[in-house]
Order: sequence, then structure tokens, then C-alpha cells
Amino acid sequence: MAEVMIIDRPDVVALIERAAAALRGGDKAELVSIAVRRLLDETAGARPLFGAHPGSVKVRSDVDLIQPVINPRTDAESRQEIRR
Repeated sequence: MAEVMIIDRPDVVALIERAAAALRGGDKAELVSIAVRRLLDETAGARPLFGAHPGSVKVRSDVDLIQPVINPRTDAESRQEIRR
């Protein structure tokens, strides 16, 4: 099921050859395969949908989404150490 693909743009050929030499030991077919797989993974809709649509998330006016939820002060700093 092997098919031949001809890439004749000099800039693309040079880019593939340079990347293959640096990353895959000169194996151009493997380099193109990895690059296309990675591009498909990035664009396959693998991003979270939370808040992707305008109006899909409603937040009360008294909630600050930038404020940290966890108190960054340690117990020792706040003198709340546990005595054992």
C-alpha cells in the first residue's frame, strides 16, 4: 500500500533534509510521518471545551478567577503548626 509523494519545492526539500539529518539520522520518511502525526494530534480537537463557546461559562460578580484558591502561606509561616 505504499504510495509515492513527490515534493519538489526546494525550500521544503531543504527543510525536510535538514530536520531529518538533525533529528532522525537522515530518515526523511520517518521525519515526515512524525511531523504529520503531531500536526494531526494538535488539530484534532484535543483541546478542552471548558469556556470554548462565548456565554458557556457564567461566573458570579464576587468571584475572582485570577485569585489563587490555595493559601500560599505554609503552616510554619502562619504559626499554625500541628503539635504531635
